[in-house]
Amino acid sequence: MLNTFPMLLYPFFAPLILRVAVGLLFVGVGVRTWRHAARLAEVSVPVLGKQAWVPYFVGLFELALGLMFLAGWYTQVAAIIAIIGVIKYAVYRRWWPQVLAGYFPVSPTTAVLLAVICLSLLISGAGAFAQDLPL
Repeated sequence: MLNTFPMLLYPFFAPLILRVAVGLLFVGVGVRTWRHAARLAEVSVPVLGKQAWVPYFVGLFELALGLMFLAGWYTQVAAIIAIIGVIKYAVYRRWWPQVLAGYFPVSPTTAVLLAVICLSLLISGAGAFAQDLPL
């Protein structure tokens, strides 16, 4: 079928754009979690309870995941971790919604879109300017 823009650099740069968007989202959420760590230490997290180190660990983990996406370093592994995180988001949204307001302040629609983008990156690979090779 004829296409208006026939393969105009799409296969090369589309995963890059998706990867950068997901990376910026995770870096932003990680920095927000780190900045609000004192307030988030008062939130009771399932299994762990109220611990002072939890918000710092979560913020550092989200920041590291975002940097993995931005640099293209083990992108497919980061996509699997992010998909698992979105599944955890769905479970928390159902049973512990008070935790989500501080730790992952995105809407359910954004979380589903994030999972679909990560699934796309898992299948297609990291794209241009990545530091890893597809699995």
